[in-house]
Amino acid sequence: MKKLCMSELLGGRTIDKLLPVRREEIKLFLKMMSHKSDSAETVNVSAELTMLMNNILTRMMLSKRCSESENDAEEVKSLVNEVTELGGKFNLSDYIWFLRNIDLQGYKKRSEDVHIRYDAMIEKIIKEHEEVKSKQIEKGERDDVVKDLLDILLDLAEDDELEFKLTRENIKAFILDLFAGTDTSASTTEWALSELINHPDIFEKARAEIDYVVGKNRLVEESDIQNLPYLQAIVKETLRLHPTGPLVVRKSSEDCRVGEYDIPKNTRLFVNVWAIGRDPKHWENPLEFRPTRFTTGDKIDVRGQQFQFLPFGSGKRGCPGVTLALQVVQTTLASLIQCFEFRMEDGKSATLDMTEGPGLTLPRANPLLCVPNARFNLVPLHIVD
Repeated sequence: MKKLCMSELLGGRTIDKLLPVRREEIKLFLKMMSHKSDSAETVNVSAELTMLMNNILTRMMLSKRCSESENDAEEVKSLVNEVTELGGKFNLSDYIWFLRNIDLQGYKKRSEDVHIRYDAMIEKIIKEHEEVKSKQIEKGERDDVVKDLLDILLDLAEDDELEFKLTRENIKAFILDLFAGTDTSASTTEWALSELINHPDIFEKARAEIDYVVGKNRLVEESDIQNLPYLQAIVKETLRLHPTGPLVVRKSSEDCRVGEYDIPKNTRLFVNVWAIGRDPKHWENPLEFRPTRFTTGDKIDVRGQQFQFLPFGSGKRGCPGVTLALQVVQTTLASLIQCFEFRMEDGKSATLDMTEGPGLTLPRANPLLCVPNARFNLVPLHIVD
């Protein structure tokens, strides 16, 4: 499945082909922010970023915006939040054998409810794709259409020569995994913007870099990111302090020794990525938000080549969506830096509360609420009419 994901959705060719989708969704997001700026209205940045990331991913996967309406957006956001929250809960029934069949904390019932709601939503979308596919085959148009990931998965499910049988449940589970990616990308962007608001000197330095490379007559593009090293460093520093996968779960394939510990085969292990990123043995002043640590000295990669920095895991079980995630997060953050100033809803310049909330993706305990203020006329950037 991971090989399929890498080749069909997250491979370079597919990502490049779907660039117009990401560009259009980011512009719609910035247009909304511009309207809020005109009315000096407070924005729930957390909710809006989740909607943006969800629309990008669902258009790439399903050729539709699942956040087209507020009700759809709330349902998707609720499902993603509950999946990540329940996945991060400590369930006594998982660890105490005589409680295994007792839903002591109610997590089993909540999980079943989420499953029913998610299954109904995805089943509806799958049936819509199957109806469209049947009509295209009848008209002889199937070979001429651009297929999204769900189209490809449905075609593969009918392929008798496939090395493994792809079931309808496999497809739904795969799409759910990708849905969870909307939460991680939104959370990283929100944490990065929060850190910049708390560090105006870093915010200004990032803006100066973007103004120098891109200017004010066009919107920053994905192709510009390679020329914005300080912006890249900001995202890396955000991932170091606020990893969206704070605990990486693995199982030992054989007996081994780690430090002073003997690890038997089939032992479940938790890699504490959050603690590694704040370890003073590897990071000077680890609690300080300092992007320059990634612009000087040895180059530290996000893909797990150095074990003091593992925001996307490492090895063959590392996150397959790292390339897409970085492109979306960096471009969205760069667009916000380029186009807007931000102030707190109460008009004060108090430091933001950076308390972390519960859940698998380590979200902010409180959503980021602020008022955007457009830096300049956004009409030449073709964001607003």
